[in-house]
Amino acid sequence: MEHAQDGDTDAFELLVRRHQDAVYRITLRILGDSGDAADAAQEALVTAWRQLPKLRNTATFPAWLYRIATRRALNLTRSRHPAVPIGDDEKRLPGPAAGPEQHSVATGLREALELALAGLPPPQRTCWVLRELEGMSYDEIAEIVNATPTAVRGRIHRARTHLVEALHSWR
Repeated sequence: MEHAQDGDTDAFELLVRRHQDAVYRITLRILGDSGDAADAAQEALVTAWRQLPKLRNTATFPAWLYRIATRRALNLTRSRHPAVPIGDDEKRLPGPAAGPEQHSVATGLREALELALAGLPPPQRTCWVLRELEGMSYDEIAEIVNATPTAVRGRIHRARTHLVEALHSWR
């Protein structure tokens, strides 16, 4: 980390390789478009490179980087309402052995959840994505979105309430 802060591009490249998938995943889940997500992730990494010498506590690098990526993605959402992909892997859907009806129901539920997530305000959607899809703690999310853990809990609660109501017909 210290070498990267001193301008060592090889050291920073190692950090990028370690975190680029998570950065892209976060931007994709906020933006819903792979092209926009790739652009936002790249811009976040460039910003991190430029700002890295100013980072005082190197132990917080991952949260700091995710905060940069989240803010970049949120800036892009201000002008539109994105579709929110739940994930790229189809492994979560039942396979053909489960039967076409089960596969169809699972696909429909996934699409309904993506649509419901797209209807959330960006702060709620971001907190929900970071908690439920990325598995981050309330404290980590609070640091990333620059809010208190209590505010994060409230946003996630409101997001869950909205999602339960939106998906009520799937019970």
